[in-house]
Amino acid sequence: MAEEPITIKFTRDQALVLSDWLYRAMHQSDVLDELLKTDRAVWSPIYTISGALETTPAEVFMPDYDERLKAARERLLVEMYGSDEEAGTGEAAS
Repeated sequence: MAEEPITIKFTRDQALVLSDWLYRAMHQSDVLDELLKTDRAVWSPIYTISGALETTPAEVFMPDYDERLKAARERLLVEMYGSDEEAGTGEAAS
């Protein structure tokens, strides 16, 4: 039986923030490494997601990437928590 692919859709902000987090977790953190040692099969979907996210958002290749990433994080926090102050970003909602 062939497996049918599963499609996951992210907003641009979600894709940008998750891409950055996965990159840091995979390349700069021993924590994820330790967790993945317990189930090495997880690497397959993580590499698939990471690979798609590293090349899909054009913002990854822009010179103002850091500013765009910060703005995306702030928008996601506001979306989840209602205001910049409640989200813990320290900035007032506009």
